[in-house]
Amino acid sequence: MKRRLFWKLCTTITVGTIALFWIIHHLILQTEQHMSFIDQKYQQQLIDYASHAEKLYLQGDEKKLAEWIKTLQQQEDTWVALIRSKLTPMAGSEMDDYFVENFALGRNVSWKIHLYFAQNPIMDITFADGHTHFLIRLPQRMRPGGYWTYTSLLLQIALPMLLLAILSVVIYRHVMSPLRQLEKATKQFSDGDYQVRVRDDLGKRNDEIAALASTFDSMAERIGAQIQTQRNLTSDLSHELRTPLTRVELALSIAEQSHPDDESLQRIRYECQQMRDLVEDALTLAWLENERPALRNDSLDLTDLIDSIVENARFEFPKHVITVQTPETAYLHQSSDRALGHAIENILRNALSHTPTQGTVSLSLKQYPDRYDLHIDDHGPGVPKEHLQNIFKPFFRLHTPNSNVHKGFGVGLALARRQVEATGGKLWAQAHEQGGLTMIMQLPLITKS
Repeated sequence: MKRRLFWKLCTTITVGTIALFWIIHHLILQTEQHMSFIDQKYQQQLIDYASHAEKLYLQGDEKKLAEWIKTLQQQEDTWVALIRSKLTPMAGSEMDDYFVENFALGRNVSWKIHLYFAQNPIMDITFADGHTHFLIRLPQRMRPGGYWTYTSLLLQIALPMLLLAILSVVIYRHVMSPLRQLEKATKQFSDGDYQVRVRDDLGKRNDEIAALASTFDSMAERIGAQIQTQRNLTSDLSHELRTPLTRVELALSIAEQSHPDDESLQRIRYECQQMRDLVEDALTLAWLENERPALRNDSLDLTDLIDSIVENARFEFPKHVITVQTPETAYLHQSSDRALGHAIENILRNALSHTPTQGTVSLSLKQYPDRYDLHIDDHGPGVPKEHLQNIFKPFFRLHTPNSNVHKGFGVGLALARRQVEATGGKLWAQAHEQGGLTMIMQLPLITKS
């Protein structure tokens, strides 16, 4: 059957709606029936009134009886009367005994009182002689159903809302329970658990959501296999590339011993080092992309780390000016000394490579209540605004002729951003109005617990 979930929900809502109307109708009838009778204590009070009137009537003291009736009328704010009836059949007809026994001028105190009639009924209590009647219009205070209006609103508004809420919860749980399982599995999958599956947890359920779970399982199995294959490929590639590079470098070292001033050998040495750096950076980048690790196990002093990196940079780029502004200490917890050091070094090298000889590269570290901001400014050709995000893509390189551009492979900044993000920070680029580029590294300041 197609659209199983639709038919499930349609059936549930239909049955639930019918049950809702039936329950409300039944409760209204039962409540109205229960509230339509005079309370027992008021019934007894009316009977007591009639008994007292009958007592005065039998005593024959009409004056005292009249005064008592007048007092009762004022006390209950109603109409009271004592009436004698005598039934006389005519035209040869006869009286039925049942009719004579049950004849009354008003309603019996045990009868049902209609809640929708505005006027109070006349109550009739017949004396022992059978033809003298104590009549009293039911006092307002004794009328049943005083809370019927509120009860009716409760039954017709509050109760349907409650039942519909329960029905909504049932439907919501039926739909959302498997979706939450799917959400949980998706999060586990994104966190690296490629063996997670959903369909078996849904039991015998067979609808669109179950089909979605099956599709998710197929996707997870396929992507998990691809990721595992990629990991194996990366591992194999690491070994296969490093081994021949080591052999080339070993052979090169032997050749350099015989020809130490050979420019060709020096060029080969440079290219080998470039290739080794590319392999190491590419493999590290692949590891960060695939594993998404959280590198937050170290505590370090950013000031010391920056001073050490700058000292090495000044040795490598002696013809450039590097200015540094940092606080005396800048302690950072739950981070990674190695990842941040490598990222800052890559950014600084990039800035120096793009800055002309005798140019200045500036580093400034500022502390805020919740973070550190590291700015690295260069005086190079800059980057167009449309490429400020592209420079963080692996192997992306801008072609800028007539400038002192470092011949890299476009991996350094991509790797730096992934390393900073792995420590919980952010890295982005910002163009100078006077030219050049500012790299901004934002690192969260976490108090040591």
